[in-house]
Amino acid sequence: MKKILAYLISGKIFSNTTEAVNLFSTRKFGEKSGEKVYYSRSEALYLVEKNQMKILDHRDQELSTDKINKKFERLDKDFKTKFIVFKDLRNLGYIVKTALKFGSVFRVYERKTSKHSKWILFPVEETKNLSWQDFAAKNRVANNAKKNLLIAVTDEENNVSYFEVKWTKP
Repeated sequence: MKKILAYLISGKIFSNTTEAVNLFSTRKFGEKSGEKVYYSRSEALYLVEKNQMKILDHRDQELSTDKINKKFERLDKDFKTKFIVFKDLRNLGYIVKTALKFGSVFRVYERKTSKHSKWILFPVEETKNLSWQDFAAKNRVANNAKKNLLIAVTDEENNVSYFEVKWTKP
């Protein structure tokens, strides 16, 4: 497959190539809007690491993986944790999309489907505290969205443990 040629301009990553449209159709990477496919930071870095995308700046200069990482970490101090979780789930075959409109970090779809997400996901570093109030708030967000809550905990070796919370009725 030919690499997707994408641009990073004003914090947005997008492409209008045939390869981008094909990858969106077959593997649900990006969000199509008009003639362009827009990528989340995690999607873009994942595709760069998989050697399926090349990202250019506004001067048509290719950005190295290191430069992309630094830019994304400057924009989002939690990017590394989010990316570790994104990468793990994508490698396991899940479809992972942003979930800002749900008040979450990611929404996760079962393998091979993109009809309705099953989970609202919050990545957390093992060394950070998650208060009961934070946990309750995350649970409420998932419940209001009619999704199960998925907490992804990353450790210092970049391993991820998942904890699913489901609502039950007595």
